[in-house]
Amino acid sequence: MSSIRAVTVYCSSSNKVAKAFVDATAELGGEIARNGWKLVYGGNAVGLMLVLADTCRAAGGKVIGVTPRLFIDKGVADCHCDELLVTDGMRDRKAMMEQRGDAFIAMPGGFGTFEEFFEIICGKQLAYHNKPIVLMNIEGYYDPLLAMIDRGHEMSFIRPRARDLYFVATNVAQAIDYLHRYRPTAETADLSFETSPPPSAVE
Repeated sequence: MSSIRAVTVYCSSSNKVAKAFVDATAELGGEIARNGWKLVYGGNAVGLMLVLADTCRAAGGKVIGVTPRLFIDKGVADCHCDELLVTDGMRDRKAMMEQRGDAFIAMPGGFGTFEEFFEIICGKQLAYHNKPIVLMNIEGYYDPLLAMIDRGHEMSFIRPRARDLYFVATNVAQAIDYLHRYRPTAETADLSFETSPPPSAVE
């Protein structure tokens, strides 16, 4: 049985993206509510963030927003959240979103979403948490990023077991199914280090 009570979603603040991304975000918001999960998100009433929160609310879901005071001052915070948590800065915000979520979904997004996705993966790799992580590859948006990760595996910058740290979904149904099926394994940090000198070392 799933132990998920709240899902943290990382997504874009842009309102200029293609309809496919808007539709996927709206579908995700509704599915989170219909599964009885709370939504934890960036707490701002802009772009896909607002689409996500509004569709979750419309389906009867509870919404927890986490936003830095900077966006309160700018007047873009989502005042309709069931709970709006205000942090001093972005680092506090990410920590709070990690703490309040039992699972993580990264929608297509920009620099902020990239940072959040990689930070939550690194945390799992080091066994700071053992929660499910989903990368939503809508319309192949993350194909170049996934190719770069494969490149890292090929050139031994990323260890093979890192592939098991997250799940790539191409639609919302796959993501929801994965969250229901996820069972955490024993938390073991990947802290093994090579002791031999790297090839082509300066002589």
